[in-house]
Amino acid sequence: MMEYCRLLRLSDSCGSSHLFPAIYSPNCRGIGRQPVIISLVFIIVISVAVPVLGHQGNSGHGRILASQTISRTCGLTLYPSLCVKMLAKFSDDVEAAAMDERDLVHISLNVTLQRFSKALCFTSAFSTLPMAPRERSAYLDCIELLDDSVDALSRSIAAVGGGIGKSPGSTASTSQDVVTWLSAAMTNQDTCSDGFDEVSGSVKDQVATQLRDLAELVSNCLAIFAAATRSDRGDFAGLPIQNRRRMLLGRESLDADEEEKGFPRWLGRRERRLLQMSVGDIQADIVVSKDGNGTCNTIAEAIKKAPENSARLTVIYVRAGRYEEDNLKVGRKKMNLMFIGDGKDKTIISGHMNYFDNITTFRTASFAATGDGFIARDMTFENWSGPGKHQAVALRVGADHAVIYRCNIIGYQDTLYVHSNRQFYRECDIYGTVDFIFGNAAVVLQNCSLYARKPMAMQKNTVTAQNRKDPNQNTGISIHACRILAASDLPPSGGFQTYLGRPWKLYSRTVYMQSYIGGHVNLRGWLEWNATFALDTLYYGEYKNYGPGAAVGQRVNWPGYRVISSAIEASKFTVAQFIFGSSWLPSTRVEFSPGLSA
Repeated sequence: MMEYCRLLRLSDSCGSSHLFPAIYSPNCRGIGRQPVIISLVFIIVISVAVPVLGHQGNSGHGRILASQTISRTCGLTLYPSLCVKMLAKFSDDVEAAAMDERDLVHISLNVTLQRFSKALCFTSAFSTLPMAPRERSAYLDCIELLDDSVDALSRSIAAVGGGIGKSPGSTASTSQDVVTWLSAAMTNQDTCSDGFDEVSGSVKDQVATQLRDLAELVSNCLAIFAAATRSDRGDFAGLPIQNRRRMLLGRESLDADEEEKGFPRWLGRRERRLLQMSVGDIQADIVVSKDGNGTCNTIAEAIKKAPENSARLTVIYVRAGRYEEDNLKVGRKKMNLMFIGDGKDKTIISGHMNYFDNITTFRTASFAATGDGFIARDMTFENWSGPGKHQAVALRVGADHAVIYRCNIIGYQDTLYVHSNRQFYRECDIYGTVDFIFGNAAVVLQNCSLYARKPMAMQKNTVTAQNRKDPNQNTGISIHACRILAASDLPPSGGFQTYLGRPWKLYSRTVYMQSYIGGHVNLRGWLEWNATFALDTLYYGEYKNYGPGAAVGQRVNWPGYRVISSAIEASKFTVAQFIFGSSWLPSTRVEFSPGLSA
């Protein structure tokens, strides 16, 4: 192929045309490979970079070959017509005789990034229009989520351009990084749309126009990328596109004691030490104290003070006290922040925002974190709105490589929002009623206690509501070596039923492994979302659980439910395989099992 690219200048409605030359194609020279950073200050419409021939057009035979390659590849997607339509636009610009799936990966990612960037640009222009409170809330969610998706897509392009699957110990991105980021972009789009579900108005209609086909485009990117990297990633037996097992990376860098405890290489040695040290021995970068004797008086001040885009861990020590600050948020640029409290019964971050007060579920979180490398230890996140206020999130996490250790997460409906990316929870106590662990992250909860509380009259408790929407997303909820318990306020009898989960979206995926399940859990185990919705496409599994609620003889007989009998299949939902904790957790010193318990 020719060693140069054509950059298309695209006009936008934000007042200017932009030429943005930082998109990478594998057959181009002189083009940057760094992720594109899009902010709301500088809204950019991204140009599409595609390899081209040195002459005008392709031969007739070349066009036929290009058409065949596109048709074959698009046939693997969920939206083949849209796929062909988008890729065919560029078939004349590519050296057709040499076109393969990897070329289509680059083209599809660039086209999708362009569309998301344009959607962000146009949607931002609606900010001055009058809106009702919930409509305004949904609108602001979409702006944030579109911005995050542009970043995720940009990182994916940079990773694909820079090479996937380098040698062990390399800092290069893996194919699973790309799948994670694309999965998050699709989840963002889904969350944006969901926020407008119960809203009406002109802004909703205009935003919907900009969002059209975005989720489908990301879905096609996932399918095309999966096809191009299938041999590198492997599949689950009988399941669509899942994580492949990887060896522990760089085990030679861990001492014998760490190996014996099974610490995988997730984070650096400093983080690992900090998660094991007593609070008094930690040298914090920022100290929050309500009495004025710290660096900051409020958590909001501490977050603002923390550096942006830092590769170094910033430690924020939050002294004992009850901190009630509206909508605390660690944004995407606040990377590698670690919050340490004086104990989960002493340092309490509390809020009361809720869906009943005309804001979206996404925006109700007492504390939210989207900056990669977020860590929280020894504190409580609480939303005290109560069951009557419906959705009210205590903690929302969309950060990649997030660790929550020895924390309380307390609420009622929608307590913990595991929104997106890869997350790990260890030794946490989580309280709630309806769907109290929900979202579409790739998340493992290990050695946690999950407490069902007393819900409102006529309500049923559901521990999980997982919303995987696409079979190529690498997401799901894995509950391993945990305890499923009744809170003290849940009557032992009296009509309140508790279920392990229900399917929020079509490919919902949740497993319980080697966990204690209390007798308060209904013998059917799982609850329908709506009649027969998703019952044949979901994946719900149970493996070697125990306790009075663990008997599987009377469980649901849905096509997608399975009693897992194979350790090989169950292992695919462990820390080492499901979230690749072997490559990013060790520095936390969170004492966890990378595989199944003995």
